[in-house]
This record gives sequence, C-alpha cells and structure tokens, in this order.
Amino acid sequence: MGSLDSPRERENGNGGCRSPGDPKIGDGGMMIVVESEAMKKRRASMLPLEVGTRVMCRWRDSKYHPVKVIERRKMPSAGPNDYEYYVHYTEFNRRLDEWVKLEQLDLDSVETVVDEKVEDKVTSLKMTRHQKRKIDETHVEGHEELDAASLREHEEFTKVKNIATIELGRYEIETWYFSPFPPEYNDCVKLYFCEFCLNFMKRKEQLQRHMRKCDLKHPPGDEIYRCGTLSMFEVDGKKNKVYGQNLCYLAKLFLDHKTLYYDVDLFLFYVLCECDDRGCHMVGYFSKEKHSEESYNLACILTLPPYQRKGYGKFLIAFSYELSKKEGKVGTPERPLSDLGLLSYRGYWTRVLLDILKKHKGNISIKELSDMTAIKAEDILATLQSLELIQYRKGQHVICADPKVLDRHLKAAGRGGLEVDVSKLIWTPYKEQG
Repeated sequence: MGSLDSPRERENGNGGCRSPGDPKIGDGGMMIVVESEAMKKRRASMLPLEVGTRVMCRWRDSKYHPVKVIERRKMPSAGPNDYEYYVHYTEFNRRLDEWVKLEQLDLDSVETVVDEKVEDKVTSLKMTRHQKRKIDETHVEGHEELDAASLREHEEFTKVKNIATIELGRYEIETWYFSPFPPEYNDCVKLYFCEFCLNFMKRKEQLQRHMRKCDLKHPPGDEIYRCGTLSMFEVDGKKNKVYGQNLCYLAKLFLDHKTLYYDVDLFLFYVLCECDDRGCHMVGYFSKEKHSEESYNLACILTLPPYQRKGYGKFLIAFSYELSKKEGKVGTPERPLSDLGLLSYRGYWTRVLLDILKKHKGNISIKELSDMTAIKAEDILATLQSLELIQYRKGQHVICADPKVLDRHLKAAGRGGLEVDVSKLIWTPYKEQG
C-alpha cells in the first residue's frame, strides 16, 4: 500500500514514526494548519482578481495554461468575492477566450498586476529582435491596417464575446468573437438562427414557430452553380438587405479582423450549400464588392466551423478566381486576411502556380501566369519569392523551377480540396446583368 504520510513528514525522514524525543505530532500539525490559514488569508486578499491579472488556468485539455483576465462579472446570489472571469489564453488566438469559474484558476500562480506600458518596456529589453518581431506579428495578426491606437480601441470594444453559442440547422456552434448584434440581444448567451433566411431569435420556441412559416429552403438568390449535392447561390445585398445584414452578424462571430458593414447594398454574397431533400444548408460564403477599384475579387470569406477541414475554404477561393476569369480580370482578396484565410490563400496560390510550372515547357513570365490564373501579379511574385523560386537577374525577375523542388513544395502545400467544375457554372458578371 502507498504511504499516507504528508509530504512534509516524508521529507523529514520519519515516515510517520516518532521517537520519544521528537516534537509532538500536534505541534507539527499546528504549524501546518497555521501555514494553511496564512495561505487562505493570502488568497482571500487577492479576490476578486483585478482585470489585467495574469494567472494559470485549467483549460478543456485539463492542463494549466497562462491567461490574462480581460473582464470579470459578479455571479448572481453569491458572496462578495464570487466572480466569473473572462480570460485570454496568451498562447492562443482570441477565438479561445472564454468565461471561467474561480476553481479553474491556480491562485498560487497569480502575478501582480503591473502597468502594461512598463511591462512591455521591460519585456522588450529582454527579447532579441527576432523574438520581438514574432510577438509583434502575433499581436497585430489580422489587423495590419490598424495603427496602435485603433487596434487598442478595436480590442477594447470587442474584448468580450457577447454570444457564446448559436444553433444553426442541426448544429450547435461555439462562437469565436464578438459581433455587434442589436442592443435587445445583449442579454442573450445563445441565439437561434433560421438556416435558410438567417433570421435570429432568443428562444428555441420562437425558432420553431418561425420554421413553420418560413417559405425559404435555400438562400434568397440565384443558383449559379450545381454539381452533385453542392450549390452556390449569388445573393444581391441590395435586393436582399435583411439576409445580407444577418449573414454579416453571423459571420462576425467567427471573423475577428473585419469591419461589419451595415450597408450591404454594395456587395454580392456567394453562399455555398450542401443540398438534400430538406433544402440547401449553408456551409460557408464569400462576399465581393460590386465595383472594386482595387481589383478585389473577395471581401470576406468564411467556412462555418462544422464544415471546416473538408476542402470548402479552398473551393470558395477557387470559385472567386473562376468568377474573375469570367469577368476577364485579375483579382486579389481584400486585406487584411484572417490567420486561417491567409493560410488557405497561400496554399491555393502555391498549388495553382506550381501545377502550371510543372506542366509548362520553356520560359514563362509572371504576366503570363497572371493571365492564365487571374491571380494578381503581386500575389504571384510574393508566393514564388516565399518559396525561393525567384531570382533577380539583369533587372528582371526570373522563375527558377527545378522539378524536384516543385514536387517538394507541392507536397508541403497539401491537397487541393474540392474542384470547381467550370462547365457547371452559369453566371453573368454583375456589370453585364442590366
């Protein structure tokens, strides 16, 4: 059997056996009790934890991770120190921020709250230039267009998720970020969406009543693509304003980096659906401006969490470029891209460009690659440079494509996802529609 001795007794080597000259167990026991009481007092003096406190928190993997307290709220009918804490896991993206109970926090690991400007200054003195660049890149991830003041304002306004979960079709989905729903939804932790018209409600009974009346079985637009069970619908934000706004509210729950546009008249929404005998169920979408002076062929892109890692994100990117080819234009996504969006685009550009380079005989220019793919020349250049396939000779960029190197990069880029069957695309560009 294992020993039942306290760690302190085992360290002293007694193993729980006392010789006549030893102090009484009660004396030692009293010391431990006093120490325990002191610890309790120390912990009580910390509570409630201040906003800005750094502490270790038990996450869903049952391990402790460093967090920063972003906000706190008093629990109903509780004692003076009974709070819940909204924490940011400093190792992870903001999408994992959440409310936690006090028992999930290791109070022995509490760090004193210090002025963040002083803390940043001290930290920066200890870091190498490379480490600081890595930290800076993490802090502004997805917000490259914001200056420091705007970034602070954005993070302050959106720091706490207002909606924890949503119900959409047969899925209950945990949200990632704040979305500015109308004030009357401020007290809601969960929202119920109609998966066809995207109206949202506070209660399940409201959704059930709505579903009995809702006539829609697909997004309110023109079906421009159908291949097997996949369909793509083009929704005009001007003709379907409420749907467009509801889609933006929904998408903002999973996108941290985008501004929510209430004026959806200027946008077209391309909604990808899986279809069955019950209707067409949204899996993701992308939006684009009707008229873009910067050659943007995509403004926002989202694959809903239940449908991620199935190739739909790559399909949406490929689809946006097929529309650009139909328009006879080159295109590029609107910046900034989210972390997941950037990964998807880099993978798409790599696969498309390297597939062409593998098959092409002889020299090929960046301009020719752009004409073939509808990818903007700057994106092609940046992609090939990141793969170290570009050299600068005699005043011009030269593509160096060794077959073995191409194969290695293609393997690293992963599989290409679902293919767009262009023969199934029936679409007229917006400028030609009327």
